[in-house]
Amino acid sequence: MIRTLAKQIKEFKLASILTPLCMIGEVIAEMIIPLLVASIVDNGIMAGDIRAVVNTGLEMVLISLIGLFFGCMGARFGAHAATGFARNLRGAMYRNIQSFSFSNIDKYSTAGLVTRLTTDITNVQMAYMMILRMCFRAPVSLIVAMFMAVRISPRLSQIFCVALVFLTIVMALLISKTMGLFSRVFKKYDALNASVQENVSAIRVVKAYVREKFENSRFRKASGDVYQLFVSAEKMMTIVMPVMQIAIYGCILALSWFGAHMIVGGSLTTGDLMSLFTYCMNILMSLMMLSMVFVMITMSKASAERIAEVLNESSDLTNGENPVQQIPDGSIAFKNVSFAYPGSMRTTLKNIDLSIRSGETIGVIGGTGSAKSSLVSLIPRLYDVTAGSVMVGGRDVREYDLEALRNAVAMVLQKNVLFSGTIYDNLRWGNPNATDEQCQEACRMACADDFIERMPDAYNSKIEQGGTNVSGGQKQRLCIARALLKSPKILILDDSTSAVDTATDARIREAFAKKIPGVTKLIIAQRISSVQDADRIVVMNHGCIDAVGTHEELLRSNKIYQEVYYSQQKGEQDNGE
Repeated sequence: MIRTLAKQIKEFKLASILTPLCMIGEVIAEMIIPLLVASIVDNGIMAGDIRAVVNTGLEMVLISLIGLFFGCMGARFGAHAATGFARNLRGAMYRNIQSFSFSNIDKYSTAGLVTRLTTDITNVQMAYMMILRMCFRAPVSLIVAMFMAVRISPRLSQIFCVALVFLTIVMALLISKTMGLFSRVFKKYDALNASVQENVSAIRVVKAYVREKFENSRFRKASGDVYQLFVSAEKMMTIVMPVMQIAIYGCILALSWFGAHMIVGGSLTTGDLMSLFTYCMNILMSLMMLSMVFVMITMSKASAERIAEVLNESSDLTNGENPVQQIPDGSIAFKNVSFAYPGSMRTTLKNIDLSIRSGETIGVIGGTGSAKSSLVSLIPRLYDVTAGSVMVGGRDVREYDLEALRNAVAMVLQKNVLFSGTIYDNLRWGNPNATDEQCQEACRMACADDFIERMPDAYNSKIEQGGTNVSGGQKQRLCIARALLKSPKILILDDSTSAVDTATDARIREAFAKKIPGVTKLIIAQRISSVQDADRIVVMNHGCIDAVGTHEELLRSNKIYQEVYYSQQKGEQDNGE
């Protein structure tokens, strides 16, 4: 874990080294001042030498300024190193998440990844800053102060040793008990973020069903779980301050009692006792700093493990050795393919055998849950087959470079997603270098140009996040245009004209036939009218291919196809009446 995180320090190594060095410089300056205080008392005030008081006072001012300089520089370098480290961690996590397959994303959940990118990294950032500053400052201050105390009075310094042992035992017990609580807190954070994300993204449904009270109760429960765990952990950590105060006041009382006797006995000077009081505070403050660091490290350890887990995660889908970069054509072949989703015991696709010629138009139809989407998701290798092989251009898809394969396959998913920005910005997801004319031509093919021209700024009109300011049918047509801009060899439409009227659907299919005849087209649809003009139609049933043929052939011979066709015909007649 530490090695994984340390790799992200990168260009902030120098700042990470200078921070503790500055802290050590600050500590040395602080440790000299009590000696100067003792000198003022013994050689100046007690001896009545004003010149000694002034000279030693000026030395104290100079040493204080040096200490202030080191302290400020340490804070500056520490902040630079910690924030830079956090930036690199976020960048590395985000880049790795981008390489994840769908199954990797499912493993962590979207809300869990958001928590790791935000809350967890903030915790690690704070812990890293405290480690650079406190973890070096406190031990050095503790060691130097103990050394100076022993140098002044070995007998009285034994008081500090007793306090050290006492505080170490208490802190060890507290940390061991709170570690488990903090680990559980961040899992509850995932649930809290999931509740917020789901509610905000589906706010229209919540309001449509008047479920605000129900969602509020869900959020209160998730928030309450986080609150309860934090309260339990903080209750334990509140013991730290009273314990520290007991140690501080105990040391002061013991020093006052035994020190006074030693002054009377002549074995200790007043200045030395004052120095010991200062060193006592330094030692105990160092212990308090260390306790704070331990608390922060305890909290951040769980966060660090969660971050390292994501950084070390490898995508389930990777390129083989010497991957093929060129896809020769759009031919597709499923050879005895079976598929089950990762972690599922149920086989989604069973013994699929299907050959598709380059440039052929294939319709795919079947009931809900018949695995139509699962079938086509294997072509761009969104998932890998469990058994058998999927061939594109005569080669197994696992032999291709993933990026090259997916650039050759344009897929319009069931859930259409648009991003905030202009229409042009969204279209150029398909081809970043597309000209305005190419974008407009793609929109004409997708029958999106008519509604775009009616918008206030036409192609420069703004699309809200998620495409909330366009209708479902408009969103589908923009997504089809975006896919066409990829100039793919294979085009997959996964029920992507369901929100489009039948006339517009027919115009889109007609444009495809005329403008991109050499592109292999797979059209998944619920409506027979969307696929009846296809070269062949595949009928899916419970993860198997029930039949393959033309519209006329299936209408004569396939029961499932007949039922769907006549039920839709009857529905259209009823609507006409």
